[in-house]
Amino acid sequence: MIYFKYVRMVIKSFMQYRASFWLTMIGQFFVSFFAFLGIYLMFARFDNIAGWSFGEVALCFGVVQTAFAVTECFARGFDIFRDFIKQGTFDRIMLRPRSTILQVLGSNFELSRIGRLAQSFVTLGLAASWMDADWNAMKAVTLIFMIVSGVFIFTGIFILGATVCFFTVEGLEFINIFTDGGREIASYPLTIYAKWIMRFFTFIIPFGCFNYLPLMYLTGRAEGRELLYMLTPLAGILFIAPCLGVWRLGVRRYLSTGN
Repeated sequence: MIYFKYVRMVIKSFMQYRASFWLTMIGQFFVSFFAFLGIYLMFARFDNIAGWSFGEVALCFGVVQTAFAVTECFARGFDIFRDFIKQGTFDRIMLRPRSTILQVLGSNFELSRIGRLAQSFVTLGLAASWMDADWNAMKAVTLIFMIVSGVFIFTGIFILGATVCFFTVEGLEFINIFTDGGREIASYPLTIYAKWIMRFFTFIIPFGCFNYLPLMYLTGRAEGRELLYMLTPLAGILFIAPCLGVWRLGVRRYLSTGN
């Protein structure tokens, strides 16, 4: 598949500067680690946050960080899409007989984010052992489902941010509210925030559908609606559909850079 050929080429380019790659990856590990350390220190002072224990918040944090790290690894092309517009690179992309989505996806891989991904897996493993939960196969599948859903949501937001460049040339900083800012908000159960924030990040940007609602099922708070809460990550996966629709609208409106 052509996508994996893109991956191999990028890996070869990274390996030309191995010391830089490994140092960056280690740095990414500790960036995520210190974010988790902040949560640990907070719980060293408080026993719980709005009824959520340290293990439960750690699991929520791990899911979000894992999903975001995977997205940064493999959807980074959309995050730097403004350069494609300014340099005329997208003109060449449109001339090729391949999907524009596939080509932008394959244009850049931030493999140094594997360090952040490794830290997230460590957090997930520890959180699962710290939680007072009766783990079984269905809960393990739900946990994987949550991460996959999160990847689709963050990828969709990256695509929306890239689409803005068709109309503004420069990417707009407000998109970071939903990428970096959304990652920080979703790292905690949404019930700790005001109700309007919880509703916005459940029904508009469906972060709650991949972390908070299925977390209710994992922690035994579903109250007889286990199947419904277990399937809510589907809404996160479906979020990619309107994002792709907006992307196609942007491609149709694109008039070239003229160079």
